[in-house]
Amino acid sequence: MNMLTRRFFLALGSAGLSYSFGRGLAAKQVATLTGRPLVGALRWDAWYAPGSTPTKAVETSLSPQQYHWRVPFFAKETTGMNRAEVAFPEVTQETIDKEIKQAVFAGIDYWAFVAYGSGDPMSRALKMFRESPIKKDISYCIFTEFPRFGSHDKESPLIDEHVNLMGDDNYLRVAGGRPLYFLGFIHVADVEKRWGGMENLRSQIDQFRARVKDAGHGDPYLVLTGDKKLLYEQGAFLTADAVSSYAGVYGSVRGSYADLARGAERDWNELAKSRLPVIPTVMTGWDRRPRIERPVPWEAKQRPGVGMENFFIAPTGPELSDHLHRAIEWRSAQPAELKSPAILIYAWNENDEGGWLIPTLPCKTERLEALRKVLKDLREQSKGKPNLC
Repeated sequence: MNMLTRRFFLALGSAGLSYSFGRGLAAKQVATLTGRPLVGALRWDAWYAPGSTPTKAVETSLSPQQYHWRVPFFAKETTGMNRAEVAFPEVTQETIDKEIKQAVFAGIDYWAFVAYGSGDPMSRALKMFRESPIKKDISYCIFTEFPRFGSHDKESPLIDEHVNLMGDDNYLRVAGGRPLYFLGFIHVADVEKRWGGMENLRSQIDQFRARVKDAGHGDPYLVLTGDKKLLYEQGAFLTADAVSSYAGVYGSVRGSYADLARGAERDWNELAKSRLPVIPTVMTGWDRRPRIERPVPWEAKQRPGVGMENFFIAPTGPELSDHLHRAIEWRSAQPAELKSPAILIYAWNENDEGGWLIPTLPCKTERLEALRKVLKDLREQSKGKPNLC
């Protein structure tokens, strides 16, 4: 057992508390008690709306037989035109409840849902999650893509939705009760185009903070991702509480998983130049070949087959465990004023892009088990693996 995990559970034991989010000890209380960073995973939920553009696209990209090993556990293998294909059924409460149990098994504290409007097919999983009878077993927060945050002359309807979400009992709170909120993919050209400069964007962020406070949810803990130079120079001006990356692909675009992990870890140090807390991103993989072979509609510049050589080998369980452990150690080594409250994993279900934790067909759970070895103590590990799919 590593020392970080040992100290974590000794602290819980000395306080007479159990490690159970939503049932007893909330995630924010664990963070306050032990100093352990909360570990979360990004959710990109294209898989749950048959017939929609995103679901049809991911079905197409993962249908070639050589990619079926990386398809989420709830997919169906079908036969069409003399070849095996995959299809995704309509999302059910049972499926989402299974995913909650899978995440809890691994020791994941929160999901960061990539934000779309409440009526968007990409939001069906979030809707089902919020309706789950076991939703309090895991916390959640929102990751908003910068273009969806609005512009200087048009407010996004997502803002009201997100302010309301922060009132949920299991919306993740950090740093003394502040709702965690990611605003990602910020680039200088977009700031100029959409906001007319940094001052206008800061004004919008100030207004967002004020609206969250006025709703009684406290001051949001705002994490920015995007162009690193912008984050170095403007992160503090934009009132960021921390910086991070959606996916830490830094340097080479091909190689072994060890190469990918080293690149992600260099990314943490690059982000630290901002002199803001860094939420380090742990990579579970990067292999876009399904999207390269059969491009998705939202990647208009991708030409079929161009770049098939650019991918990283998938991780083994021990490699993934080691990368997560190093992220926890890296964060713990930061000065007190620069310690972030959380770690982010890319991703729960970016299966066609190459990063996932969700079990894959038929019920492969090695990646969840790799996290469990880091995030759960030996007593929990010794209980064995339940039926997760």
